[in-house]
Amino acid sequence: MGTRLSDVARGWRWGSRPLVPASAEQHRPPAEAAGEFATAWARTPLAVSVRAAVQAVGLKPLVWSEVDPQVRGLDNLVGIEGPVIFVANHSSHLDAPLVLCSLPPAWRRRTLVTAAADYFFDAWWRATGTALAFGTVPLDRRATTASSSSTPRELLDAGWNLLIFPEGTRSQDGQLGDFKSGTARLAMSAGVPIVPIGLRGAFAAMPRGRGWPVPGRRRVSVRFGTPLRLRPDENAKQLTDRLKGSVAQLYAEDASTWWESLSVVPAATGAGAAPGVAKWRRVWDASAPVRHESAGPADPWASDR
Repeated sequence: MGTRLSDVARGWRWGSRPLVPASAEQHRPPAEAAGEFATAWARTPLAVSVRAAVQAVGLKPLVWSEVDPQVRGLDNLVGIEGPVIFVANHSSHLDAPLVLCSLPPAWRRRTLVTAAADYFFDAWWRATGTALAFGTVPLDRRATTASSSSTPRELLDAGWNLLIFPEGTRSQDGQLGDFKSGTARLAMSAGVPIVPIGLRGAFAAMPRGRGWPVPGRRRVSVRFGTPLRLRPDENAKQLTDRLKGSVAQLYAEDASTWWESLSVVPAATGAGAAPGVAKWRRVWDASAPVRHESAGPADPWASDR
């Protein structure tokens, strides 16, 4: 009696896939090739209208009731006409909902989420649900580049914005991982800007292995950065390094100040802890409470700010 929806969600096994520990996922054998799940229906005017209502009336109130979000940098979208590629660090299943719900309605309505084909499209009901609610399109993360499929390029050409996580999978310790160059190649071929996004606090709010955010409405930060455009004579690797540096800087800026964040090394393996540091220390750093927007650069472990 009195059971909350969140209590049921935490104990429910979401999906029919085997329960494989996160530490063993890298050793799983490759899944058999399957036909691509058709998602064009989810981009029809009717589906777009339904998704807009679901996100505004259902998804955003739900996510905002489970976490305490701070959204900064939306002014960087002023004067930008889509399409664009949104790029963020990836450490939680909260990441996509946080980005979508942080966007102004007009941007949210034209933004689709690229999702791992082997994870979100392995069952028809899960594929249908995510395609309708998030506008997801399948992406083969086993491919060497995000531009190996013609679908992302076709979507950009049709005027859709894409949300891509270049790390390819969620971080196991909350720190920034390596970026695949496919996103940069896609932006170069389509001639669209990339908007970097730094997410902090999502790992602590809903780390890998959880089916629902932890209790207590953890504070999370969503920071949109200055759009990046291809520079003359810049190649995909250089753009990828610059993109990773921008995301790392946004991540660091939330934990310190804008001036201090400028010292972040673009190619650093971690945004908050130096490479080579023990995993427990990196997890501890990524789990530090997000400071309140009005607070100065003080001890992140101080109580309620």
